[in-house]
Amino acid sequence: MRNYEIMYILKADLDEAGRATEKENLHKLLTDNGAEVKKIDESLGLRELAYPVKDEVKGYYVVIKVSAGDQALYQFNRKVRHNPNVLRHLVVVEHE
Repeated sequence: MRNYEIMYILKADLDEAGRATEKENLHKLLTDNGAEVKKIDESLGLRELAYPVKDEVKGYYVVIKVSAGDQALYQFNRKVRHNPNVLRHLVVVEHE
């Protein structure tokens, strides 16, 4: 398993409960496929986007660090692409 950093942007109009549910579901996608979520960083929080994404001008940023295999990342990428509450996501390999 390799270490990854995953950043995703949720829609700004989600309330606190909806945002928590969405984050839990996304993290569950990873853990159900053998990944381990090591750190969750929400310090960026709600931000204005540089340009509109899916007609949204604001988004809620979440950065997580995970240790995952190929299957977990494949399932995460496959499902998050079709999630209407996720504006964008990016997965980066963390080099040590």
